[in-house]
Amino acid sequence: MKILIVGCGRLGSGLAEDLANEGHDITVISHVKEQFQSLESVFQGTLVEGVEFDKEVLEKAGIATADSLIACTESDVTNALVARIARNNYQVPKVIARLYEQRKVTIYNALGIQVIATTNWGITRAKELLTFNHLDTVASVGNAPVEILKVHIPTLLAGTRIREAFPMAEVRIVALTRGNETMIPSNEHRLAKDDLLYVAVLPESIDKLKRVLSL
Repeated sequence: MKILIVGCGRLGSGLAEDLANEGHDITVISHVKEQFQSLESVFQGTLVEGVEFDKEVLEKAGIATADSLIACTESDVTNALVARIARNNYQVPKVIARLYEQRKVTIYNALGIQVIATTNWGITRAKELLTFNHLDTVASVGNAPVEILKVHIPTLLAGTRIREAFPMAEVRIVALTRGNETMIPSNEHRLAKDDLLYVAVLPESIDKLKRVLSL
């Protein structure tokens, strides 16, 4: 995957090193050249110096062809701006903004920006969000946080009742989209191939959800 990391502090540099070692195409952007020093001797990706929200800098870094982007500078405002540019101007498929102020979660989510609070999530969780393709995170709610995921129903669950497919108490079905229709389904509703489910789940239960979906 081609992943842009905007910001090269502890989270950004840690993500860059780990993701590059896993074989991803990584580009890091920062206006603070000194932040690149921890990466320069071992990093296999690309380093771009410049103002993080500058259009020319972002295009030089390859935002037009990026699969994922995380904005993790030390500024909430910069992170939100970069995330909005990535989503609205370049249609980057997966966009994440680092968040320092929890009270801004609702605001950013309303703008269509996935946010992470790094007091709760570290490099491992950010890597999962950037690279995992089968479950799409729509929003995060609260300090725990509860995650709202968009789940693509596989063929093997077609015809199965919701209560049979998802028996876990910590998973709640919020809505179901089939074709052009969205509804709040009952537990007796039978799933169909290509249904989209919106599921509320705690982060520690995501692995259980993956096992149900055979991911």
